[in-house]
Amino acid sequence: MVDIALPALFALFFWWFSTGAILWLDGLPMRTYPASMAAASVVQAGAIWGLAASSGDASVTGAYCAFSCGLLAWAWQEMAFLMGFATGPSRAPCPPEATGWRRFTLALRAILYHELAIIAGAVAVVAVTWGAPNQVGTWTYLLIWGMRQSAKLNVFLGARNLNEQFLPAHLRYLGSFFLRRPMNLLFPFAVTGATLLTAFLFHLALAPGAGDFQVAGFTFLGTLAVLATLEHWFLVLPIPAEALWNWGLSSRRAVAAPVPAIERAAKGPRPLRRRIAPAA
Repeated sequence: MVDIALPALFALFFWWFSTGAILWLDGLPMRTYPASMAAASVVQAGAIWGLAASSGDASVTGAYCAFSCGLLAWAWQEMAFLMGFATGPSRAPCPPEATGWRRFTLALRAILYHELAIIAGAVAVVAVTWGAPNQVGTWTYLLIWGMRQSAKLNVFLGARNLNEQFLPAHLRYLGSFFLRRPMNLLFPFAVTGATLLTAFLFHLALAPGAGDFQVAGFTFLGTLAVLATLEHWFLVLPIPAEALWNWGLSSRRAVAAPVPAIERAAKGPRPLRRRIAPAA
């Protein structure tokens, strides 16, 4: 069980911490975004190099390296999106009267550059690992991509918890494309597919005669599939998902805190009776 517990805990912590770190950086003032993206791009280049270097290493160490680099390669995509560097050609909210295919095309235009960047990233990841024995990093990137696409579609089609609180102020217009409803017709199929995938990946990790590399690699992927399944359930159950990353969202609250004071100053001084009122 230790062979499974250690990679599972590593995957869980890396996913949780990297998500919180991205949210924290995204919550800083926008003037910090270019420096953050520059640093992230250096990390991205290192991750692609790490994927290429570890792709020929079918050992436990190689699995850890490939998984970490695959997750870091995806982190660049998340940062580029949340910071507004890769969103879409349209930054307008969805018109209230838009429905059906028109609503879908408008939503796609709002995130088109992000989707194209993900595809470009996938091509790069697959290219540097093609034909190599260690595909853990490639499958890590592709699995996260797949689970994100499913979550996006479920939010677009309608869910109870839309998680708008994770959108920064400059992307709040994207919330107009979300629908709030108890559930949508895609959800049962999506969550069932995620559950079956989880079971299959852990079946491979626990298969008789599985080597250490196979155990570690499929445990990483199985843990991500578990998180994908939970992410889907968070969409329909009354569970405050943001509580997991209160520390990452704290930078947004710190930036937003001075706003009321600025607004009060813009409205002019308070009446004299309020300024001299004794403290309770």
